[in-house]
Amino acid sequence: MQSSHSQFVLQIRVYLEDTDAQGVVYNASYFRFMERARTELLRARGFDHAEFRDEHNANFVLARIEARFVAPSQLSDILYVGAQVTEIRGARMTFAQSVRKHEPTGALVCEGTAEVACMDINTQKPKRFPRQLISEWV
Repeated sequence: MQSSHSQFVLQIRVYLEDTDAQGVVYNASYFRFMERARTELLRARGFDHAEFRDEHNANFVLARIEARFVAPSQLSDILYVGAQVTEIRGARMTFAQSVRKHEPTGALVCEGTAEVACMDINTQKPKRFPRQLISEWV
C-alpha cells in the first residue's frame, strides 16, 4: 500500500560526538539521525514501541537502509531530518528520508531509504503489520 502522508521533520543539532577530529559529521551519524526521525514520526502519530511490543508480541527491526551522501555537515550545524512512510506491504514499512542544513528546505546533505520489518518476538520471523496500524498510515 502506498502512503500519502506528508513528511515529518525533526530538527537536530550536530554535537561533538557526531563528528571526527576535524568537526565533520561521521557518515554513520546520519543513520542515527534518520533513526530518530523515524521514531519521532511514529510517536507523532500516536505509535509507542513498548505498547506495540506488549500488545502484538512484535518489534520493529531495521531490515535495510541505504544513503546517498551529498555534502558534509559540521559541528554545531542545525540539521532537519525528514521521514515519510512511502509504503507498507505485509511485514515491511518503507521510509523516504532526507537530511538538510539550516532549514527544512535547505541544502541537501544526505538522502536515503529505510525498510523496517515487523518481527515476531518469539519466532524471530517476519509478522504482518496489524490491519489497524496499516489503516492509520494509508
